[in-house]
Amino acid sequence: MDDFDFTRPAQSEVYNANVARQFFQANGKVRSVAAGGTLFAENTAGKSMYFLNSGEVALTRGGKPLDVIKAGEVLGEMSVLTGEPRSATATAKVACEVIELDAGGFAEAIRKAPEFALMLLAILIKRLRLALVMRMLGKGQPAGTVETIPTSGAVFDAALLKDLTSNFPARPPAYQPKNAVIMREGEAGIFMYVVIDGAVRITANEKIIEVVKAGGVFGEMALVDQSKRAASAAAASDCNLMSINRNDFLTLVKTNPAFGVSLLKTLATRLRNTGRK
Repeated sequence: MDDFDFTRPAQSEVYNANVARQFFQANGKVRSVAAGGTLFAENTAGKSMYFLNSGEVALTRGGKPLDVIKAGEVLGEMSVLTGEPRSATATAKVACEVIELDAGGFAEAIRKAPEFALMLLAILIKRLRLALVMRMLGKGQPAGTVETIPTSGAVFDAALLKDLTSNFPARPPAYQPKNAVIMREGEAGIFMYVVIDGAVRITANEKIIEVVKAGGVFGEMALVDQSKRAASAAAASDCNLMSINRNDFLTLVKTNPAFGVSLLKTLATRLRNTGRK
């Protein structure tokens, strides 16, 4: 259920249809879709996301029904964020009106409406927390093995890393020796961390779930939703980390679109990867 559970009832306390509608109206284009028309097909590139103004859209995979999207909901966002092919086909059950926002305009739209980025981050984190719980109920790698654990790709490129460190000169990157404990599962989340160099091992329920390398981030979930830490982190090698508190985070989302979009992409990718495991 990757591309089509953005506004499921479980997220109703997070999702605000009016915020989403205003975001799409200000940045997208209204489009009519006839009954039986296809918005997008599975295994194709995700070029746009949609807000459904009216009507109903059926979602199928391999010809089998999966879900029905109703007015006020969003669809197609996961493929746009991750850059991966669509995981389902979206077909209008009745005549529909959608507001389409293409991937190219998404970053600029976030700059103008950072509250939508914050809402989407909160929803992705809520879904990721659920996916982590489901994964912990299954099998995982023991905490002593790293070789078979996936590593996260760089969230921030060199230019954005330089920009981030220059924005907070009073809090330069801090050195952490190998095996140093950085955060513990169940603690309150005061900071998120950006790995400047080295690697950090992420564990939950004594199972390694990820190794974060230079340019990657961790700890952002508790910072965004202000819940307890879902995982622990320890230095997998000597490393330098930049810490970002909640006020820093909110400022960056509101003033630096690349920061918010990069986080959205990495959370969406992490959610997909966690679900697959």
